Amino acid sequence: MVRSRRSSLRSTADRRPTLVIMCKAPVAGNVKTRLARDIGTSQAIRLYRTVLFNVVRRLQGDRRYRILVAVAPLQGLRENWWPRDLGNVTCVPQGSGNLGDKMQRIFNLDLVGPVLIVGTDIPEITPQSISRAFRLLRSHDAVLGPADDGGYWCVGLRRSPRVPNIFDNVRWSSPETLADTMENIRHLRVGLCPPLADIDSVEDYHKLKSTAARMIVKSVT
Repeated sequence: MVRSRRSSLRSTADRRPTLVIMCKAPVAGNVKTRLARDIGTSQAIRLYRTVLFNVVRRLQGDRRYRILVAVAPLQGLRENWWPRDLGNVTCVPQGSGNLGDKMQRIFNLDLVGPVLIVGTDIPEITPQSISRAFRLLRSHDAVLGPADDGGYWCVGLRRSPRVPNIFDNVRWSSPETLADTMENIRHLRVGLCPPLADIDSVEDYHKLKSTAARMIVKSVT
């Protein structure tokens, strides 16, 4: 069941850091449009759903952090596409604007402690990946996990003593995305996670199928 949440998310009883998984409602025309041109719309949607739900399954058992799902578009909160076996999940809308606007909005939510944001096209995310990122946030102001295409698979902020604005003038979906963000946070203590690969192109798709990570997408082939 997807449960939307628009009121305050702060809980004085829950002091855990927050992991936010950003996703799009997995419907035609909304996800993996570039990949869909090469492998077909239905196959691209199945891949996206499989990676999204497998990542959530893998992470949801870790009680060291709380999980929110930031969904786009807003009507995705009301659609019955969430698997029953994943149980209840608290969703928040991503809102309008570019990717930076949406992520900054998440960092500004009324939450307690550090916040880490990950995407849903990184099939090799594990509880160990997330744990490493949160450990870095104990001694750093920000954390980034580079991706092979010049972007990043995670971004986190300690959010103390304040929440910095870190996404101004970032060139999204480009080889300069990581470098632009690093320039914005050059005055902060920044920790880097090991790089992980995402799936944006048909080359990425076939590479994933031919590696040990194939088990992650076996249900879409």
